[in-house]
Amino acid sequence: LASLQSWTRVAAPYAWGWLGDHSGDRVSLLRWAALGALLAALALTLDTRYGFVAALVALLFLANGGVVPLCEAALSQHLGNAQGGLDTARYGRVRVWGSVGFVVGVTGFGVLLESWSLRWFPWLLVAVYALLLLATLRLPSSLVAAHGREAPARVWPVLRQPVVAWFFASVFFTVLAHTGLYAFFSLYLDAQGYPKSAVGGLWAVAVLLEIAFFWFQGRFFGRFDPQRWLVLAAACTALRFAITAAFGASLWWLVAAQALHAITFAGHHAACISLVHLYLPGALRGRGQALYSVLGYGASGVLGGVGGGWLIEHLGFAAVFWASAVAGALAWSCAHRAIVRA
Repeated sequence: LASLQSWTRVAAPYAWGWLGDHSGDRVSLLRWAALGALLAALALTLDTRYGFVAALVALLFLANGGVVPLCEAALSQHLGNAQGGLDTARYGRVRVWGSVGFVVGVTGFGVLLESWSLRWFPWLLVAVYALLLLATLRLPSSLVAAHGREAPARVWPVLRQPVVAWFFASVFFTVLAHTGLYAFFSLYLDAQGYPKSAVGGLWAVAVLLEIAFFWFQGRFFGRFDPQRWLVLAAACTALRFAITAAFGASLWWLVAAQALHAITFAGHHAACISLVHLYLPGALRGRGQALYSVLGYGASGVLGGVGGGWLIEHLGFAAVFWASAVAGALAWSCAHRAIVRA
C-alpha cells in the first residue's frame, strides 16, 4: 500500500501536466485534483478490506499526483521575472510553507493519532484535503496561462537537447540518492541503537535548516547560477551519504550530515525549479514540472525502495548509504556535463 505513491508518480504527474499545458487552465485542474483526492479520502472511511483500500489509495495518489506539478507550474508562471527567469527569492518565501506544512503534518498527526486512534486517520485526510480544496477555490484567475489557446508545444525536441537530458539525469540520481534516506534512515538509526528522541532530533535538524534555506534562498542564489547550485548539491549529496554510511555510530557526524540537507534537498529543489522554468517555458511548463516529479520522485522512488530493501537484506543498512553516495557522485557528473553542454 505504501509503495502505491511511488508507482502512481511514474505516470500521474505527467498526465496532469499534459492536461494543464493543453488547456492552459491549471487552476481548474488543480481544483479537480483536490476534489478527487477528497472523494477518495472520504471513501476510505467506508471499508477496511485490503482490495477496497488499495484501489482507493491508488485513486487518491492519482489525484494527488496532479497537485504538485500544477501548483509549481502556476507558481512558476506567476513568479517569472523580466529576464525570463524565476524570481528565486519570492519562490523560496512561498515554497517554505510546504516544509512548514510537512512539520505540522507529521508532528500534529502523530500527536492526534497517538491520543485518539488510527481509526481517525481517514478523517484527518478528509480534513486536510477539504482545506486543500478550499485553498484552490481561493486561487486568483490571473494564474490561468495565457497560452491556453495556442497550439500545444512538443516536449521531446526539448528533452533531446543535451543540456536538458543531462539536467534530468542529474535530478534522477540526486533524488535516487535521497530515497535511501526517506525509506531507511530511521530504521538505520534504530539498528544503531539510537533512542526515538535522537531519531526525531536528527530529522528536525534537516527540516529546520531546509526551512531556513528556503526563506533566505534569494541571498544564496545571487552568488551562483542554478546550474552551479545543481553541481554543488550533487557533491554535497555524495559527501552526506558517505558520512552517513561511514560514521553511523557517531551522533555528531550524523548531525553534520543532516545539516547538508539544506543544500542537498532545498538548494537542489530550488535550482531544479529554476531550470525547469528556463528549459521548458510557457506551454511546456506543466509537462516540465511533471517530468521533474516523474523522473525525480517516481522512477527513483520505485528503484530506490526496491533496490534499497535488497541491499539491506544482503549487505546491511550501511550499503544503502554507500550506494546513495555513489548516486550522488553520478549526479555530480551529470550536472557537470549539463554545464559543459549549456
